[in-house]
Amino acid sequence: MKYGIAIRNMGPQSQASTLLSCAKTAERCGFDAAFVSDHLCIPPDQTEGSGGRYLDVLTTLAFLAGATSRIRLGISVLVLPYRPAVLTAKQIATIQELSGGRMILGAGVGWMKPEFEALGADMKKRGAMTSETLRVIRHLFDHSEPAAFHGKLVSFPAFVFEPRPARPPIWIGGGSEMAMRRVVEFGDGWHPMQRAAELKPLVEDLRGMMRVAGRPEPEIIVRRGLRLDDIGAARARLDAEREAGATYFILDLGRYPDEREFARAAETFMSKVVS
Repeated sequence: MKYGIAIRNMGPQSQASTLLSCAKTAERCGFDAAFVSDHLCIPPDQTEGSGGRYLDVLTTLAFLAGATSRIRLGISVLVLPYRPAVLTAKQIATIQELSGGRMILGAGVGWMKPEFEALGADMKKRGAMTSETLRVIRHLFDHSEPAAFHGKLVSFPAFVFEPRPARPPIWIGGGSEMAMRRVVEFGDGWHPMQRAAELKPLVEDLRGMMRVAGRPEPEIIVRRGLRLDDIGAARARLDAEREAGATYFILDLGRYPDEREFARAAETFMSKVVS
């Protein structure tokens, strides 16, 4: 199992110095990746814990890429229907290029209706727009020569897409059947919301679907909080996630107060829970 850690790009912890300290701590501790979370327009009644302060995830990853050298940088998850497809592909390619190929693209459909309304995005088309954007990303990264794209929601003429680094891994977020079908079509991993007790049969189903499609077995990613004051319980929780089929664990420390508490918890997890 590989291990990542969530870094808060929201609330008072999203100051530049705290973000940098947490990313460097995660790299020093040996985490595979650090992850940020996507919101753009928080309604006034949804601000608990963040005060409505959220940093844009793509800009934040670019910032962290310049301050780190080894750790991968991911989004858990990017809400694709919020953003223009071609612009999103360009931003992803730029981060992938400047980070030396360290980006992980977690992708999802979103859920917060007021956020869709504030952005002028059609929530009813969120699934279709997510799939179309993923097709655009695959098209632009996978074609070595300029090629036009004609989809149901997005179309564009041939243009030069450079830089064109290796496409980052795509992890599909969501626990629905449609999300699983997107993994089969586009994904390198599945980032579901189900708990371990519900996950195992779904993982077995997905692996069967991937085999039928002639695709390699996907990464199975879970994001969980753990009680690090009970090492035995934390280890048992990890064992349960592995037994359910998880191959990647993102540690979510919740609303840690500052970089010192983040470092203490990150070090405890890697030195006492994992080892």
